[in-house]
This record gives sequence, structure tokens and C-alpha cells, in this order.
Amino acid sequence: MNQQLQQLFDHLDLETLDDGLFQTRHKSEGWRHIFGGQVLAQALLSASRTVAEGRQVHSLHAYFLRPGDKEHPILFKVENLRDGKSFCTRRVTAIQHGAAILNLAASFQLPESGLSHQETMPQVPPPEACLTRSELAHKFRDSLSPELLANFSRPFAIDLRPVDVENMMRPEPRPARRSVWMRVNTDLPADYPLHAQMLAYASDMALLDTSLRPHGMSVYSPQLQIASLDHSMWFHRPFRMDEWLLYVQDSPSASAARGFSRGNIFRQNGELVVSVAQEGLIRVHDTPR
Repeated sequence: MNQQLQQLFDHLDLETLDDGLFQTRHKSEGWRHIFGGQVLAQALLSASRTVAEGRQVHSLHAYFLRPGDKEHPILFKVENLRDGKSFCTRRVTAIQHGAAILNLAASFQLPESGLSHQETMPQVPPPEACLTRSELAHKFRDSLSPELLANFSRPFAIDLRPVDVENMMRPEPRPARRSVWMRVNTDLPADYPLHAQMLAYASDMALLDTSLRPHGMSVYSPQLQIASLDHSMWFHRPFRMDEWLLYVQDSPSASAARGFSRGNIFRQNGELVVSVAQEGLIRVHDTPR
């Protein structure tokens, strides 16, 4: 197991302080602030620990309220809003320095049969034909600082492979659509229970970039101030994070310093397993940030 994967497992680990009260055990990760996907995944894990066995998350809706402090533990407070025969609902507040940094509502359901249809997965090259982040970094190494080249060349907990090859440091305007293959970079135990939490973590990695594509920008454009504002997920069908998933994204709109992006996540056999929607802050400044 590589160091980054162990760190991901550590980031998902929570200490139980009391009924409905949890706290991070390890230092958080992120660039300038805590990575939003980490807080999202831990909030979902907190909620999951308070529901009866057999109930699976089918939707979550979260607001990112404040930047997180990487050096300080996060406290997760879970409120039981409803326990019904089929559905139960939880509200989670992530707290640092006495203030909320994330608010999440999640709904869980006992498995049921019913009507079934889905959107068709697009035809794209398989993950084996797509470049890894390390291969992309070396392809565009002349555009990268030594620090970024080293960062992109290291092992990652989540293997992300964009279908379209592009230079993120020198992007050109493109349609507001992209597809990315992803999976966790190891084989997980057959009974591993945290696939939904891991996917919540990974779902925040690439989505906001899609709303920047028509403008010839990326998250590395120096004049941008960007941050996730809210994040919603709907879990349709079972999946595993150690199997390849295709994250198909589009951005219908950007306006008023916000970008809106959507994603459908498919198993490699074509099953639609999760849908995602996110709005993010996108401010363009005259000088580099």
C-alpha cells in the first residue's frame, strides 16, 4: 500500500466521542485549505455510523461554509432527523474553532426493487489507453514547475485518468464536457464497507474544472479564486471503488462568479451508479492569486 493510500484511509478514520459526535484522528490534507472531498466523505461516514445496518445512502446534499484549517481537528455533530420504516435522514455539521465549515444532509434507504432505466454511458477509450497523471506530467513537463512536476509524478491514492489529453497549465478553450476514469489504487477487501465514502471523496476532485474549459482556464490559472460551494450526490446502484468508474461531466452554465457542473458516474460495464451536481465559486482577478 502506498503512502498516499494509507493517508486516505487515515483521513476517513474517525474517533467516536459520544452518541452522534465524532472527530478526526489525523492531520487533514489540502493545498491552502482542507480538501473539500475529505470533509464531505467524513461527514457521510459520521452519518452512516448512526443508521441501522442494511440501510444504504441514496442521496446527500452539502454546503461548504468556510475554509477548513489543516492543522486543527474537525468535529462532526450528527442529528437524527427521522427514522422511518424504509428511509432515515441525518444532518451533519462539521465544526472547527467553534464555527461550522460544512453542513450535510443525507438520506438512507433499505434496498428495494422497482422501475429501472438509465442514461447510456458514452463510448470512450478504456482506462488502459488513457494517460496517468504521472504520464501527463511528463508529457507537459516543460510547462510545470519542478514542484508541480514532482507532485504529479508521485503515487496517488485515487488513480485519475482523463480521457482527453490537455495541458492544464496552458489550457485552450474547449466545450464544457470531459470524462475521467478513476478508481482507488489497490484491491480492497470483498467486505470493505466504505465505497460510498471513498467516492464522495473522489467526486470533488475534477468536477469544478469542467466549468472552466470554455474559458481556456484551469484550477491552476493564477488569476482565479475558486472553491466548492455546494455538492450533491445520488447513489443509484452498487459499485466498488477498486473497479474502474467513468466520471462523465458537463457544465451547463457559469455566471455571477459561480460555475455549475454535473456528473454521471458509470461502472465499466455501462451501469450508471451515481449522479453528482456541484456549484463552485469562480472569481477572476486582475492579478495572480
